Amino acid sequence: MKKYILTLVLAFFAFATQAQSGKNFLDQSYIEVTGVAFKEVTPDEIYLNVRIDEKDNKGKESLEQLERKMLKKLESLGINLDEQVTLNDLASNFQFYFLKRTDVFATKAYTVKVSTGKKAGEVIGELAELGISNVTLDRVEYSDEETLKMEVKALAVKNAKTKATALAGALDQQVGKAIHIQEFDSPRMYRADAMEIKVRGVGGLNKQEAPEIAFDKIRVDATVQVKFLMD
Repeated sequence: MKKYILTLVLAFFAFATQAQSGKNFLDQSYIEVTGVAFKEVTPDEIYLNVRIDEKDNKGKESLEQLERKMLKKLESLGINLDEQVTLNDLASNFQFYFLKRTDVFATKAYTVKVSTGKKAGEVIGELAELGISNVTLDRVEYSDEETLKMEVKALAVKNAKTKATALAGALDQQVGKAIHIQEFDSPRMYRADAMEIKVRGVGGLNKQEAPEIAFDKIRVDATVQVKFLMD
């Protein structure tokens, strides 16, 4: 019985000590600030939609001939056909042939991935020389997106420390260690879309000139809330 009472006393003492410790922690002076940061990067993954259509050259060349010419040209530009070119769609107007008695033309749609605006311009210009002018922008991405998000969050925390130091200095106090860090939300990424592609010179393409292409940069924003002890 005495051993049981002693155990209860020790447990109560441990609980009281922990509660007192928590109380002391809450009673400490601290400053709470919001830190914001952003970074802009040039997209390094550019996805182009390329559509080849027998109808474009009025059936003078078959789809297979156009496809071979296109792939050969892309390969000559340093495009890895296995890793950077994807077939998306194959279609024809055969279903309407018997209704309208029109010629049957086939089409194929590809996605071509490049890493720079300059290379995108080369692809557009060289394919135009082959009579393949149906090239549009699908999307742009940044390859190391997760690392970029972490960098921006870390920068937001540093900015919070700078702000806290300035505010505490106005009171002749110093900022101590951080005791709480919270993200308001996940870092937001703003990407250029197909309407933001800027292509100049396409109308007057020649073998010596490729269109100049510029993309809006991808922007990442982050917001954090940090509590610092005050010394």
